[in-house]
Amino acid sequence: MRIARFAHANGMSFGVVEGESEAGPQGLTVAEIDGHPFGRINFTGGRWALSDVRLLSPILPSKVVCVGRNYAEHAAEHGSEVPKEPLLFLKPSTSVIGPRDAIRLPIFSKQVEHEAELAVVIGAPGARRADRAAAERAIFGYTCANDVTARDLQRADGQWTRAKGFDSFCPIGPWITTGLDVTDLEIRCEVGRNPDEMEVRQLGRTRDMVFDVPALVSYVSHVMTLLPGDVILTGTPAGVSPLADGDTVTVRIEGIGELTNPVVPVA
Repeated sequence: MRIARFAHANGMSFGVVEGESEAGPQGLTVAEIDGHPFGRINFTGGRWALSDVRLLSPILPSKVVCVGRNYAEHAAEHGSEVPKEPLLFLKPSTSVIGPRDAIRLPIFSKQVEHEAELAVVIGAPGARRADRAAAERAIFGYTCANDVTARDLQRADGQWTRAKGFDSFCPIGPWITTGLDVTDLEIRCEVGRNPDEMEVRQLGRTRDMVFDVPALVSYVSHVMTLLPGDVILTGTPAGVSPLADGDTVTVRIEGIGELTNPVVPVA
């Protein structure tokens, strides 16, 4: 099931995306559900063509918990060792944006980079001190994410809050996919200025994670309580590189879909 959050003529709703993705957006519809998606799904009867609504970030998390250096090749490209335990940091909820929303380049940084990542969305009732089995039960679904990073500030500060925390630095979407086996999915990031001439910057597979998804959810839940709707970013493959004003960046994850965002300067 694909769960989207979307804006339409009557307001904002959650809905189930219907149709085959291979047909493109024109072949998809979204069926409105009553309330949030964490309980029983009840349809309201409202239905729109996906092209007639605006997709929003599929969830508004209380916190975004991120994992650093969870792919060995990415750690190596920055001259870092693979951590012995998951390396955690946070992005504020105000950094979250949705599909087609603009990534805004801050005036404080000269090197803003993309990081394509698989994102885990926590469901009800959340997770606290969960073992591996309980961690798996706590997972509602998965979406695409871009852990946008001001790399020069990350190096200068020695800790990552400013580099990772600017408004617009956490695009997620296009929807949450449930019931997906994520043990071996392709993660791809493409950047370009012309939709027909996108350059592949990152290409990896989730099987290369140092710590897999249940291990990460369990570990995080022993540090902080995970609430329904919270998001965990699971790390990025090698190939991160700078973004520039006028670029478009697309994160594609097999079995989920694609998340596209333009890059603009801060006004």
